[in-house]
Amino acid sequence: MQQTYRLKTTVSKSGNLSIRGLPFKPGETVEVTVRRKQKKVNAKAKYPLRGKLRVFRDPLNGVAESDWEALK
Repeated sequence: MQQTYRLKTTVSKSGNLSIRGLPFKPGETVEVTVRRKQKKVNAKAKYPLRGKLRVFRDPLNGVAESDWEALK
């Protein structure tokens, strides 16, 4: 079973990246993937209706039944 080790670090001004203290033996082959850290999304922007009161009148009734040709 492969284990994944996550590390957060910053690219230096010269564009280099240094990783130390990895739990591998010297000479062991490893795979390295580098990606930009995603910015956190503001929960209010992602879910604008969260926490707001909503009222559903007749929630089990159909919607826009007059638009269905099969019902005409």
